[in-house]
Amino acid sequence: MRKGLIYWMVLAITLCLPVVSSAEEDKHEAPVVTTMEEVLVSATKTEEQRKDIPNSVILVDRYDIQESPAKTVGELLGNELGIDWRTYGNYGGASEEIKIRGMSSDGTQVLVNGVSRLSPSLGIANVAEIPLNSIERIEIVKGSGSLLYGSGAMGGTINIITKRPANDKIDAKATAGYGSESTYLLSAEQGMNVIEDLGYYITANKKETDGFRDNGDLTHNDVSLNLVLDKDDVLDISLYGEYVNREFGQPGVQPPEGTQDYYVKNEIFYNSESASLLNRHEDTNKMAVLNVKSNPLDWLGLSLKGDYTSLESYNYMRNAGASWPKVAGEGYETWIINDIAGIEGFFTLTPHSSTEILLGMDYNDYGYENRQGDIDASGNAVAGTIATEEHKVHTNGSFAEAQYRPSRYIKFLAGIRHESHSTFGSEDLPRFGLILNPFEHTALKFSHGKHFKAPTMNDLFWPDDGWTRGNPDLKAETGWHSDVTLEQSLLSDKLFFEATYFDWDIKDKINWAENPAFPTPVPGFNYWTPSNVDTYEAQGCEIGARIKPIHNTILSLSYTYTDATEELSGGTVRQAQYTARHLFKGDISYWFDFGLTATFIGRYVGSRPAFYNTAQDEFASYILDSYWTADLKLEQRLYDKWLIGLQGTNLFDTGYYTRLSNFQDQTSGLITREGFPGAERAVFCSLTYEY
Repeated sequence: MRKGLIYWMVLAITLCLPVVSSAEEDKHEAPVVTTMEEVLVSATKTEEQRKDIPNSVILVDRYDIQESPAKTVGELLGNELGIDWRTYGNYGGASEEIKIRGMSSDGTQVLVNGVSRLSPSLGIANVAEIPLNSIERIEIVKGSGSLLYGSGAMGGTINIITKRPANDKIDAKATAGYGSESTYLLSAEQGMNVIEDLGYYITANKKETDGFRDNGDLTHNDVSLNLVLDKDDVLDISLYGEYVNREFGQPGVQPPEGTQDYYVKNEIFYNSESASLLNRHEDTNKMAVLNVKSNPLDWLGLSLKGDYTSLESYNYMRNAGASWPKVAGEGYETWIINDIAGIEGFFTLTPHSSTEILLGMDYNDYGYENRQGDIDASGNAVAGTIATEEHKVHTNGSFAEAQYRPSRYIKFLAGIRHESHSTFGSEDLPRFGLILNPFEHTALKFSHGKHFKAPTMNDLFWPDDGWTRGNPDLKAETGWHSDVTLEQSLLSDKLFFEATYFDWDIKDKINWAENPAFPTPVPGFNYWTPSNVDTYEAQGCEIGARIKPIHNTILSLSYTYTDATEELSGGTVRQAQYTARHLFKGDISYWFDFGLTATFIGRYVGSRPAFYNTAQDEFASYILDSYWTADLKLEQRLYDKWLIGLQGTNLFDTGYYTRLSNFQDQTSGLITREGFPGAERAVFCSLTYEY
């Protein structure tokens, strides 16, 4: 009751802020609505207007990021058409995974400045690690992207492009904020040209939170630097570096109501809030990307990129009860290190104004190290128990793509990629596109392409720990992704409407399951191993509109219907787990003349099947209920340079679960399926100075 009263008092005070605003402050116009002339680079690796791209695309710019109530990249993108984001309970350090069109998160390729952020171990990207204040814009290209970006670009490609220095000004910003759950943030960024063509942009963030559950805390630190030499078309060189460190607890599911505190040797292992009070995790990521671009001639463009990424992951896991071969209190600590080095080069030829040809090659080298050691019942590392496995794989791809526009009414696109993988072999990946522009502000788009996903390093090489082990004989997942999109601008670009029908499938889906062919040392139990056994497919539609009814208001509405099914090796066909058939999102932003900006977002997620008892079940044993959430952001500009902000997330304190997993009560021995809860209502206040 008291928390709710404080929340509404803070909200009321902030709403009153305009009376103290300065008369001299800037009056900010609302941004323009989406237009056919928006320029993206991720769809074809060259600058293309929206009307010339055969895929359905989304562009999130710096203005969209600033006005959104989202505190993370996952929350931000989760409000876009056709996109869902998944977590294991929204606690402080929870991984945020992006799903596009109902495809699992390992079917989304996430790039930062053109370099993949997918974990080679897991095949997914945790976008929670990427700080919002480093981002200039985000380009999302839905549909198969394997032709240009290789493995993982099945449902779509997300390219996060970081900030660069502006030629004509100095950018500087510092933010301090505090909110619910003892959350605080210190953030700074600054960019400028040192000399006429050479400049830098640097960002730094420190964030800590206790989380809304015990052992749900997070300590996050990051810094990034972008050095840029910009001589227009003659030469553009950028060197981007990034360091991120995150330490956090892993609370697991929320135990059943009434669960009593459980101790082992006077050490508490779980309580009624969290299934684990001792399990911890740490990620340390480093990245460096060198991009060199040049257009020495009107008909020739050149691009060269070199990159290096290091991903280090540490897990500290303790067992509350006996679990062979461990006794109560014992556990494991695991280090997984991925080192990725890559190089890519391509050139574009424009022999005629109607024709463009792209030719390129890339090479990536992956190093994988897995170290596991034992923890004794007192929580200490056991000397001499660390076992290490190291593996290397490499890939090389060559790709070609041609675009031809014989008239303003029609455009064709076709291309193919040949990808070789040192472990599973090679794939040929064609892609086709057609665009019809019957009117100036109308685009009818057709896209059809083959996609694939290579087995992850964990799939291939997970060491034998007595219960699980990898499978080096796996094949790649493959399939096709097709869509038809209509885009229309109306009312002098005050209304933008889009509608898409999509259809995709995945063959040889990799699934981890108990394998009777590999018994464990414990009679009656078998190893869990991965194999190519399942098939996935989906059909659906996306409908979205963005309208500017008056000069200082923008309203966006979107709806996605997805019918995603999985067919298991035994022939069972059923709705795909954790995929909602219905997603609805709506947001409205209003800009007041006295410097206040207000943005409200409502989001609906339909019910989702969460667990099937057996591989033969067609109907889920557990279904996660549908839910609504509502977020609000208020930002008041004072004296031109200052911004006071208030963000409220999950305003109505909606209770919902994101996933399910097992929980065993060690007192009774009862095993139940319990949920990872979504975050409670939270409020965050901030003060920003802009130079």
